[in-house]
Amino acid sequence: MLERIEEIRGEAAAAIEGAAGTTELEELRVRFLGRKAELTSILRGIADLPADERGDVGSAANKARQELEALIESRAAALDAGELESRLAADQVDVTLPGAPARAVGHIHLITRTTRLIEDVMVGLGYRVMEGPEIEHDYYNFTALNHPPGHPARMLQDTFYVQSHPELLLRTHTSPVQVRSMESQPPPIFMIAPGKVYRRDSDATHSPMFHQVEGLAIAEGITLADLQGTLREMLRAIFGPDREARMRPHFFPFTEPSVEFDVSCFQCEGTGELAGGERCNLCKGIGWIEVGGAGMVDPNVLGFVEGNGYDAERVQGFAFGMGVERIAMLRHGVPDLRRFFDNDVRVLEQFH
Repeated sequence: MLERIEEIRGEAAAAIEGAAGTTELEELRVRFLGRKAELTSILRGIADLPADERGDVGSAANKARQELEALIESRAAALDAGELESRLAADQVDVTLPGAPARAVGHIHLITRTTRLIEDVMVGLGYRVMEGPEIEHDYYNFTALNHPPGHPARMLQDTFYVQSHPELLLRTHTSPVQVRSMESQPPPIFMIAPGKVYRRDSDATHSPMFHQVEGLAIAEGITLADLQGTLREMLRAIFGPDREARMRPHFFPFTEPSVEFDVSCFQCEGTGELAGGERCNLCKGIGWIEVGGAGMVDPNVLGFVEGNGYDAERVQGFAFGMGVERIAMLRHGVPDLRRFFDNDVRVLEQFH
């Protein structure tokens, strides 16, 4: 009997050491230590053995059982550790990947999209895109644009001045880029200047910071008719191929004559009435929507850059300007300019 116990112990120990996984190890535990195992049967039958054999057989069987249980426990710990390492390697997560479900990719802000649309239209008409500083000199923002010190038009723009440097300010329009561009090259010049501008004003249709696009064309023989044609083509590209443009007399210090320009209403097709006879809420029943200001460049403005070839007796041209937010509001039916800057995702996600 003792020899058989030793054989069982040796066979079981070799099998346990060679177990390749926890499932196989469990099968070996049942096989060698389970209720129906041979070693278990030997322990149960000790009472039936002669009295002089019971002690040796019982001691050897219990010792073998304890040794096998210890081997199984040790092998199980080793297999668990190995399987954990394998699972960790297999289940490794790349924390740089997006979550599941993946977050939606962002998109360009509506103001930027509208600015790029205007730029694309004007580049297609032969204009260059120019830029200038947002912190500007009084000279470029006012004086060189026919706003001499004391001119009442300066008070209309609610300017932010730099307290420590009274000659510096946050530009109130992008028109200073026109003067800077003329200083950098002789005529002819065809350019637009998109960018941020600043005025002390805030309500549903005004913001302390907003965006403008200014345009300038200077060459020989340019007339008000060229301005009319340019505005018409630009507005058709922005609002639709059937749009018309009209100009109304106005006043701006840096243009003479000066005009405000309108586009024919694209909601009521210029009739002022919607289907059913209701008054058009977009154009207020007049069939036209105000877009911006324009005019022929005042000779006084050209006088500030006469040394660069801008002789008012030889060349002339036009300038125009409009607010990007207003264009975006009209194109997309946004009722309040402040929605562009609230960063409300519910609003921004509507304009993919």
